Amino acid sequence: MTSRFHAIFGPGTKPLIAMAHVPALPGTPLYDEKEGISGLIRRVRQDVAVLVDAGFDAILFCNENDRPYELNAGPESAAVMARVVAECRPEAIPFGVDFLWDPRIALAAAVACEASFIREVTTGVWESDMGLWNTNPAHTLRERRRLHADGLGIFMNITPEFASPIGNRQAPETARSAVISSLADAILVSGPMAGAGPDLSTVQAVREAVPADVPVLLNTGAKRGTIREFLSVADGCIVGSDLKIDGYTWNAVDPARATEFVKIARSL
Repeated sequence: MTSRFHAIFGPGTKPLIAMAHVPALPGTPLYDEKEGISGLIRRVRQDVAVLVDAGFDAILFCNENDRPYELNAGPESAAVMARVVAECRPEAIPFGVDFLWDPRIALAAAVACEASFIREVTTGVWESDMGLWNTNPAHTLRERRRLHADGLGIFMNITPEFASPIGNRQAPETARSAVISSLADAILVSGPMAGAGPDLSTVQAVREAVPADVPVLLNTGAKRGTIREFLSVADGCIVGSDLKIDGYTWNAVDPARATEFVKIARSL
């Protein structure tokens, strides 16, 4: 099952995956109807160009500004997300799709655009800002098979932002179960919200809990000042906020910050 990750990035690599935050989609509270869909595509395309030039290994498209997030989004979300990704996808490096927080939408858009992976919360039950959050990994993996997308990696976030678990299992136990029972292609470890990272000890405990050939990635809170420390434990990272102007999640990507992040991370 881990062969999907290695097929995307190659064995023995620690990929640096950069977030391309999509502005609010139609139908959400923060959607800019004056800019329209063409406007949000223009903004995402600009960010992707900067991130590719900075030297990242992959791009992850995400509807970051669809606040407040939905657990059951509509078909228009899949349609617009697919269009954005199709028009902004990088040509020379892999790319993935994330939809907060509905794996059906991410999977549909990823298949439509021939993405390499998705990032989602697919295991567990959570109390969250969105209410009671119940997942269904069996459905997600069966949909991947039904859509003939067996090569699509499913990277499972086991410590979702804006949520806490119902139950007593800690992150290492959840990660081990996600590998054995839910067939995760990679394990992602997050902090409490976007831009905030987990404790290094949590990442290390998760890394020690799962088989060595299962990748464990830092999912939030990757920063230029701490990325060396996290990559000494993790098998890669996903980064968004630290690459933005002033380090603010909702700003455009800062070329200097993006280039510096890659340079520091590569220095390992």
